[in-house]
Amino acid sequence: MTAAVVTLLMAAGCSDSDGTPSGERGARDDGRTQGPAGATTDPTLEGCDPLDATACLLPFPNDGFTEAAETPTGRRVRLPADGMPTNATDVPIDSADMDRADGFSPGSTLLVGVPGLDVATTEVAPSTDIGASLDEGAPIVLLDAESREPVPYWAELDSRAPEDARLLTVHPATSLAEGHRYLVGLRGLLDESGEPVPSSAEWQQVVDGTLEPASRVTHLQGVEAQLDEWAGTDEDWWMAWDFTVASAKSLSGRLLHIRDAAYEELGTDAPAFTVDAATDAGGVRTVTGTFEVPLFLTSAGPGGRFRLDGEGVPERGEGTIDARFVCVVPSDPDEAAQPIVYGHGLLGSAQEVQSLAVAVPLGNLAACATDWIGMSSEDLPNVAQILADLSEFPELADRLQQGHVAMSFLGRLLNHAEGFASDPAFQDPTGEPVIDSGATQFVGNSQGGILGGAASAVSTEWDRAVLGVPGINYSVLLPRSVDFDPFASVFEAAYTDPIERTLALSLIQLLWDRGENQGYAQHLTAEPYDGIEAKDVLLIEAFGDHQVANVATEVLARTIGARVHRPVLGEGRSNDVEAVWDVPALEGDRDGSALVVWDYGTPAPPPGNVAPRPPEYGDDPHGAGVQEPRVLAQAFGFLGDGVTDDVCAGGPCVSEVLG
Repeated sequence: MTAAVVTLLMAAGCSDSDGTPSGERGARDDGRTQGPAGATTDPTLEGCDPLDATACLLPFPNDGFTEAAETPTGRRVRLPADGMPTNATDVPIDSADMDRADGFSPGSTLLVGVPGLDVATTEVAPSTDIGASLDEGAPIVLLDAESREPVPYWAELDSRAPEDARLLTVHPATSLAEGHRYLVGLRGLLDESGEPVPSSAEWQQVVDGTLEPASRVTHLQGVEAQLDEWAGTDEDWWMAWDFTVASAKSLSGRLLHIRDAAYEELGTDAPAFTVDAATDAGGVRTVTGTFEVPLFLTSAGPGGRFRLDGEGVPERGEGTIDARFVCVVPSDPDEAAQPIVYGHGLLGSAQEVQSLAVAVPLGNLAACATDWIGMSSEDLPNVAQILADLSEFPELADRLQQGHVAMSFLGRLLNHAEGFASDPAFQDPTGEPVIDSGATQFVGNSQGGILGGAASAVSTEWDRAVLGVPGINYSVLLPRSVDFDPFASVFEAAYTDPIERTLALSLIQLLWDRGENQGYAQHLTAEPYDGIEAKDVLLIEAFGDHQVANVATEVLARTIGARVHRPVLGEGRSNDVEAVWDVPALEGDRDGSALVVWDYGTPAPPPGNVAPRPPEYGDDPHGAGVQEPRVLAQAFGFLGDGVTDDVCAGGPCVSEVLG
């Protein structure tokens, strides 16, 4: 986090497009359930859910806040305007763009109020023992209604809130299947003394059949019956409800639509580009300029949103965006260099690619970057305004998707013979290209690793990606990151109610999904979108990372089916019952997608939704990989042949660069 970011912040959310992928996971019924008497019931509520009196939108996510619709899931989100979190000026979050979704996030954090709950006494599965979530009799059940398979998770109380406002938060340990309906059941909840936490009066009315509206009672009794059937016994459920996850079409349809439209316009050509400057120093040439990308926003600068037609599909705007590029390439290599598209870090810019200048001769690389609009340095003032009024969050989400198209166009410029290779700035003294056109791959670090899986899932310009210190699901990441501190000061001043703050982060994830890994990971390494090949991905984790939580990296690894280098860590280094639980070992053939955990000596991260901070949690290892030659060698090797070399001699990957 730069000082400029901190200074500025302290001063101061799917469409039914034609982008349905062939691998969409959406084969299910219309979203309605069978009541205990066999009658079909619609769970839709007219306002707040009476089930949890803690807040209007609880429990969340919740099919009570959806309605029947002709969508792939059979549902459409319909959030009650009177129940949305409000900011300090009493402006509720506008749910219009969220209400276009046909379900909730595949990374949904489950939220519910349980007054008096003690998670340790109840033996709720923590982040250090995710396997316990699948134990028989586990107090929380998250069940796929279609497959009847339980989903692993970890759960905790929201430790950032005051004790009397701490919601129970349940985090799936892998992304939930797109288009599927999920059942949630709570049972055996205990307080600190080991006494049962009484069920709410509202849930007792469900059991008695007296809760209004009657259709809600019938629906919830049906959910309870389905949970009982799975458990094989009549359980004394503390509470139960269900929700539907958005379809692939809802999550990725907009981006796939604008990507297809942009490429149809481009055809087989390279994007038009202009070189502004080229300077040589120490065998490395820095080239800057701009390239044209079709515009789908209402304006090219921060604050622009998609132009949507009557069906919610983005329309082509007037003109183009002049996207900036910065490249570092060898001035006169012995052979053409490996080209990469580089994704920069949090609210950074294309200039960050210059940090790879030292690697240009070392790995014979040619790296190019563009500003990842939506979350680039030029967006920073607008991000501060969005944090004060989350109704404006679609501006960030829409610009991110426009930015993904720019990333693919940058890849085309590196791959095409009439792209960069045709310009003298990218040629050696004899006029030969210094880049190996057609061999482009992707590297993204930090934010570039959180957005890079999405960019890779929709791109045809590369087939391998290295994601350094990456993650998935910003709503889970933010409270666990030291980077959130200056943002939190703005956000918490605007949204003063701690329960509404927690709800707000979960709500905007419905929009963030459209631009970050959470909305695309299920099609990154398998079940790819039409016309796009699956990718091989190397994830590089820094143990104890202060900025991108390890739990989020490992959720990404499980979701994409990666294998992990084992042994993961040395004896006694992890607080987990099993380090990187339920990710198979990378052994035998070491090709395909992988996760490697690098240990720089930083203490294990704290449990709960808090960030590790010095001095208690040592030095931040987030950026240490660029100092470790073996990390660079591993990444360069993977970019070249898709194999994760064992650079750690069969042991855990330990580095002393921070020692």
